[in-house]
Amino acid sequence: MMTGAIDIKKEAAPIPERAVGPWLEGWRSFKKSKVSLVGAGIVIFFVLLAIIGPFIAPQGINEQDLTKRLLAPSSDHWFGTDDFGRDIFSRIIHGARISLWVGFFSVILSVIIGSLLGIIAGYYGKWIDTIISRIFDIMLAFPSMLLAIAVVSVLGPSLQNALIAIAIINVPNFGRLIRSKVLSVKEEEYIVAAKAIGMRDSRILFSHILPNSITPIIVQGTLAIATAIIEAAALGFLGLGAQAPAPEWGKMLADARKFLLNAPWTMIFPGIAIMLTVLGFNLMGDGLRDALDPKMKN
Repeated sequence: MMTGAIDIKKEAAPIPERAVGPWLEGWRSFKKSKVSLVGAGIVIFFVLLAIIGPFIAPQGINEQDLTKRLLAPSSDHWFGTDDFGRDIFSRIIHGARISLWVGFFSVILSVIIGSLLGIIAGYYGKWIDTIISRIFDIMLAFPSMLLAIAVVSVLGPSLQNALIAIAIINVPNFGRLIRSKVLSVKEEEYIVAAKAIGMRDSRILFSHILPNSITPIIVQGTLAIATAIIEAAALGFLGLGAQAPAPEWGKMLADARKFLLNAPWTMIFPGIAIMLTVLGFNLMGDGLRDALDPKMKN
């Protein structure tokens, strides 16, 4: 017979934590950085400006009124007018679409070409790697801006050719980056196993190696957009990029330099637009690097 009741406390089994994917973990880390969020906010602002800005611009980009030339900023013309009486605010809004278009598509083109060459060089190695790597070294031996000027000089000055030139000079950066990543990834056990079962090289490259090498490309691509915008503005300033009357920010700076003393707003506002856009992409790129690169995490 039992003389007393015995209480048995059962400890509840701990609830296993849900596995967090690398992209969700990266987003959580990115959100912790206020500076990165500021950069992302600037980028989103200019992207929205490029999308809807031309529909809300107070005037057309080529709407001239010589009686209002070189007017200072006012309630009628927030950023003033240029030497043709055109509203600078409206032209900067339209210029956002041009600068971001060049930045995004030049980087996309350089990512495609550079990644393809880098994957081939890193995966196959030997003489293929030697030839591709030497091509990259030759291109990197020239200052990027000088190489871009040379390419545009051959193709002819235009916005499209400036885009192509900017894409070409960025190919080695992405090519070498993806090559180094492929050299480490291809030695992993799952790649060796895929080769052992007879999986085709194309499937290994695009189904296994490329997805595991995409993180550094995203980070480098974000930073490269900022560089591409500066390079496009530089080519426009030199008269090798967008041609008149396109409202490209670099071209606007070139046209306004002779009015620096008596109408400084004609240069100040396009310069601020370039500075803020580049700053936004750089801050966001730094945040993505800290969030997605395991070596940068504590």
